[in-house]
Amino acid sequence: MPSINREAIKIVREICSNPEKYNVAIKRNSLGTCIIDAGINIRGGFLVGELITRICLGGLAKVNLSSIKIGNVRVPSIRVYTDYPSISTLGSQMAGWRIKVGEYLAMGSGPARALALKPKSIYEKIGYRDESDEAVIVLEALEEPPEEAIKIIAESCHVTPEKLFVIVTPTSSIAGLTQISGRVVEVGIYKLLELGLEPEKVLYAFGEAPIPPPHPDSVKSMGRANDAILYGGSAYYVVSHEDNYLRDIVKRAVSSASREYGKPFSEIFREAGQDFYKIDPQIFAPAKITIANKRTGKVFAAGKINAEILLRSIELIG
Repeated sequence: MPSINREAIKIVREICSNPEKYNVAIKRNSLGTCIIDAGINIRGGFLVGELITRICLGGLAKVNLSSIKIGNVRVPSIRVYTDYPSISTLGSQMAGWRIKVGEYLAMGSGPARALALKPKSIYEKIGYRDESDEAVIVLEALEEPPEEAIKIIAESCHVTPEKLFVIVTPTSSIAGLTQISGRVVEVGIYKLLELGLEPEKVLYAFGEAPIPPPHPDSVKSMGRANDAILYGGSAYYVVSHEDNYLRDIVKRAVSSASREYGKPFSEIFREAGQDFYKIDPQIFAPAKITIANKRTGKVFAAGKINAEILLRSIELIG
């Protein structure tokens, strides 16, 4: 099995060699940790957002920027292809590491999770362990991590702080929105896992989602980021399983199967008292899923792209 940290480091070094091109700020803190600011105190952008998406996927996916039409409006989009769907998404990209130190809070994703086994249950399900003396983590946060957080991350990954690379990007930045939309395949695979599909049955995957415009209000920006996948994301999987099972599961694996479906996510979030745990978890799924069965050649699909909700989400005027 390839090492997702070693693969991701190659992409990190590309960013570090061209900070001006990618609109990032790079520094070493007093512990020697490399911290890359991709949108807090500097612009960041689509280009680094594409590379951060590849890093989150452990370097085991092809990612490219494109565009997609929503109603009569063309917006940027991101496409993801992977031959290692379970490892790259569940084993790396999933934001499965909550980092809280004092008042600091961040959601951690990327290959460092595989060294720290965050969460361990996921790695038991996908049967993957990584070995690397360097670690890469991507933090969704509003500020850089304090040194105490760096120490915890490095210790959990069994690496020294100077061998740790931290990329920080807020949800409201272009880079942040780009890499969140790039999670469309991961959101779908996690939903299939929740519904009982064994991750090793998913052989190949592709997905595309629009990249929404930023909003100065962090809740609205977060809402748009979710809407991009829930109402605009499409995912395609090549799976080896029984036809009847796939025919049934695909109908339950899309966001429209949720009782919350039909409103922009910011409205759903507000109605839930801004408490994620009060939201129907079924809503966290791509708008559209297609499953091709390698065993039989049959193809099953469910869901649709909802342009009306997407245009409401981005507050289109005119």
